[in-house]
Amino acid sequence: MAIEAYPLQWPAGWPRTPSYRRKGSPFNVTLAVTRDGLIKEVRQLGGRNLVINSNLKLRQDGYPYAQQSRIEDHAIAVYFDYKGKPMCFACDTYQNMEANMRAIEKTINALRGIERWGASDMMERAFTGFAAIGHQQTEHWSDVLGVPRNATRDEIETEWRRLRSLHHPDKGGNPQTFQAVKEAYEAAIAP
Repeated sequence: MAIEAYPLQWPAGWPRTPSYRRKGSPFNVTLAVTRDGLIKEVRQLGGRNLVINSNLKLRQDGYPYAQQSRIEDHAIAVYFDYKGKPMCFACDTYQNMEANMRAIEKTINALRGIERWGASDMMERAFTGFAAIGHQQTEHWSDVLGVPRNATRDEIETEWRRLRSLHHPDKGGNPQTFQAVKEAYEAAIAP
């Protein structure tokens, strides 16, 4: 499957930050400035074929539409090739896209620092954790649904309906995320 800039394609097997744990932004930066900084970091790292993936609708020229309806999911996933291998960095820790993108930019900068400081073998080992394919991680249903483990059936149902609607492929959602939400719901209500 080819990764496009829109809609968000969260990496399979990566846990999502529950909505009640998302933080306000520690960064004071615009989307354009942090996008340019992220592009620069990936280029300096030697990354190729960069795709910044989100739920932000883009015009033909790659810039966001000025008038967009409210975006519910502010997560960012960044895909690129590094030394011939597909890589992915994804962040949904913050309540806005600018902060999530800035966190990825700063993470890549820190990894580039490892290389600059002469420990490139450590950087190669660190990058194995960011491989975009081949790694599946099982997460608890409550993490996928973004509810506490002791959530009531009504809380589970409410969050399931919201996430099902948000991630449904017929509404532009990611099929893998939709499937993960479906499986989490089934696990949550299983006897």
